[in-house]
Amino acid sequence: MSIGLFFRLLIESVTFALRTLWLNKLRTFLSVLGITVGIFSIILVFTLTDSMEKNVRNSVESLGTDVVFVQKWPWEFGEDYPWWKYMNRPTASKSEEVYLSKRLSDIAYTTFQIRMMPTNLKFASNAVEGVYMMGVGYEWNKIRSIELQNGRYFTEEESAAGHATCIIGAALANGLFGEMDPIGRIIKAKSKKLKVVGVFKKEGESLLQGTSLDNQMVVPVMYARNLVNLDDDRLEPTVMVKAKEGTTLLELEQEVRGKMRAIRKLKPGEADNFALNKITLISKGLDSFFGVMGIAGWIIGGLATLVGGFGIANIMFVSVQERTQQIGIQKSLGARNSFILFQFLVESITLTLIGGVLGILLVYGVTQLTQSGEGAKLVISLSYKNIILGTFMSIGIGIVFGIIPAYSASRLSPVEAIRSGI
Repeated sequence: MSIGLFFRLLIESVTFALRTLWLNKLRTFLSVLGITVGIFSIILVFTLTDSMEKNVRNSVESLGTDVVFVQKWPWEFGEDYPWWKYMNRPTASKSEEVYLSKRLSDIAYTTFQIRMMPTNLKFASNAVEGVYMMGVGYEWNKIRSIELQNGRYFTEEESAAGHATCIIGAALANGLFGEMDPIGRIIKAKSKKLKVVGVFKKEGESLLQGTSLDNQMVVPVMYARNLVNLDDDRLEPTVMVKAKEGTTLLELEQEVRGKMRAIRKLKPGEADNFALNKITLISKGLDSFFGVMGIAGWIIGGLATLVGGFGIANIMFVSVQERTQQIGIQKSLGARNSFILFQFLVESITLTLIGGVLGILLVYGVTQLTQSGEGAKLVISLSYKNIILGTFMSIGIGIVFGIIPAYSASRLSPVEAIRSGI
């Protein structure tokens, strides 16, 4: 069969299928509804999963994919977390960060970070409650991926001397100042006055708690030591070490481990009393988590699609039965079995494609609703991958559930088919 003949046959079959479906509107509607629900269910689940994964991974990667975090507690997953092994470990300290910055050869930047308990911020008659403050070293902005929409970062002098300066998140700036320019304004935190020197660019809420800067305030860690004890375990003291260009994370980790063991005076064979955490540890946990979600998505969507598929098979058997005489006439005029099979298969695929497109359009409608909503923590976006997946799934359902009715139609005897229709 030539390509031209194939396409002509395809166009004729699609036209005929659409005409047949139009003549049986109610039956078509019920069959399309089943496929629409099935495709909507599975594509919505995958869209939600993909959007969640993108949100979380972007938040995690903003912390630095080439960074080693020296901390007391390791980032581990699972029910059997041996917290008792780590309880008596010393916390990471500012002095250790200074030591590492001078002794490591594979580093580009180091910084020290703490996360203080929530406090209230005030400016004039405006107040924002439950704000997390972070104390950070001068090179923090070289390690943590940040963008400023207004103002500047701390100067080296402000950082070293512990000046009462701060950078606030976009949500805090809006809550405290509204339309006013926050740069240079004085705010109060813990009854202390601080000068706003910068505002972080709006990042949007993250599903990973504590990673979005929109509702956080950052101050020099040397200023923070006037407010809190930097060795307090509740502040999550962290030494952040970024690898220089050309150094692998494994090489950096090995060098940091050697220097930390020297600082802590650990004997050979003695277990580390510190944790070297990496983003890859979180990524492994995420791979497992979203892998399970993906399987759940296939199961949920698969069940819904299966119901729609049986509906398609049923309507196609009914269609074959109603058009038995017509099939007999076509065969008596020379139509081949392959032509009859192709004709009914195209009708089945056309039916499922209509349902699939409607299901995808419904998912797209859901994504538009989330993008227009204010304060949504998760913006859902329909990817081209899921559009293609939904389309090919629709075609696959049409083939799988339409092939048996189409085959049975193609095997009908012309004489018996005409006689049964009389």
